[in-house]
Amino acid sequence: MIGARLDQADIQGNILRGYRFPFARHQLVHLPGAGAGRRWLATLVDSVMTAEDWPAGTRPVVAHNVAVTATGLAALGVPAAYVDACDPAFLAGMAKRAGRLGDEGTSAPDHWDPGLGTGAGHVLVSTYATAKEELDGALTRLGRGMEDHGIAVVHDQPAHSLPDQIEHFGFSDGRGQPSIAGAARGPAQAGYVDWFRRRRPFPPGEFLLGRRDLNGARTPGPPGPLGENSTYLVYRKLGQDVAAFRRFVGEQAARCGMDEALVKAKIVGRWPDGTPLVLSPLRPEPAVAGDPVGINDFGYGGDPDGFRCPLGAHIRRTNPRDALGYGTSLSARHRMIRRGMPYGPPLSGNGNGDGGGDDGADRGLLFLCFVADIERQFEFVQTQWCNDGNAFGLGRDPDVLVGARHGSAKMVVHDPERPRFLWPLPPLVTTRGGEYLLVPSLRGLRALAAGRVGG
Repeated sequence: MIGARLDQADIQGNILRGYRFPFARHQLVHLPGAGAGRRWLATLVDSVMTAEDWPAGTRPVVAHNVAVTATGLAALGVPAAYVDACDPAFLAGMAKRAGRLGDEGTSAPDHWDPGLGTGAGHVLVSTYATAKEELDGALTRLGRGMEDHGIAVVHDQPAHSLPDQIEHFGFSDGRGQPSIAGAARGPAQAGYVDWFRRRRPFPPGEFLLGRRDLNGARTPGPPGPLGENSTYLVYRKLGQDVAAFRRFVGEQAARCGMDEALVKAKIVGRWPDGTPLVLSPLRPEPAVAGDPVGINDFGYGGDPDGFRCPLGAHIRRTNPRDALGYGTSLSARHRMIRRGMPYGPPLSGNGNGDGGGDDGADRGLLFLCFVADIERQFEFVQTQWCNDGNAFGLGRDPDVLVGARHGSAKMVVHDPERPRFLWPLPPLVTTRGGEYLLVPSLRGLRALAAGRVGG
């Protein structure tokens, strides 16, 4: 299992490799028919970035990746038996799972951005680039191909990195990615702890279809080339109300007698530079933040009461590590590979006491993650750990950032002398839309383009 060999030339690159390209564009398109769709897809396959290592001293300037919705598989003429063998959540689509996910009120599908969750989107083409000029050139070439084949764009979303790789609330993002056996990327500290207390990389089947998972079973998927070295993509556009976040932090700091920087760190579970609170509860530690191994070499077993890192802190809820007992065995099967990127301009001001207003710009995070089982991984984390606090002894209290709001929700900042309560929790993040997609292997893409998935 640990010695699994991966055919990285058959796996799309953004699954195993965080590109860290500063510019991106995600275009969800509608296919006019199976024939035109397959011919267009055939023009893209050779430009899709794989997980192979880049030659020493080289770095591509543009990378394309392709994913397909359930309606897209049908639009490409894939036989129903192959479509029906896919993940049930994928077949339903994110919009139909909105009630389960807590996407209600302003986050309900009726308020989503046009083109998302409607079933009209068939193929998502994600283009990444090292510079805006390179991205523009790649999109021009891609647009010509779409026009030649009658392909219509139904959702067009730009994204770009912010300075210092932060997200709009001001925190370093993308920390703690799982290491995968056979991928030769990522420190062992980002794996899981087995029954013998050894750190191990995750078996590929936790993220790739047709491979062995932590239970030793092959992750199920459709037969043939679609069912091996493929994965599922959760594409979720999350609007961030930065002005509301700053106001909330300022108000809570004043009410609780805490420093604003500490309030923010307690909410997230890390300092803005990425230093985990459980390793340094009083201040950021540049030596820890700059160490790619040490920054993820920690657990919560030594902080059972949340005095260092609150039980309800965002990173503790989304990846409890050993906080639930039995080592990491109760959290390991819910890990995700995350490839998010901010969109929209940063809000002016530093967010430290300036209280600043909102400029009305559309900004937020494109949350992308890869999983082998949408319900067990992404949906479980969202519903059981973010929307509900019961697993952490917090009742119905949601995650401050992405948990669904209800009643008089609060967050407890634990302290051995006097706990503090952050409340009421305003809506800080709104779901703007999303899709569940299949990311085929390269062999799978070629089979789709040739119309030979069932042949």
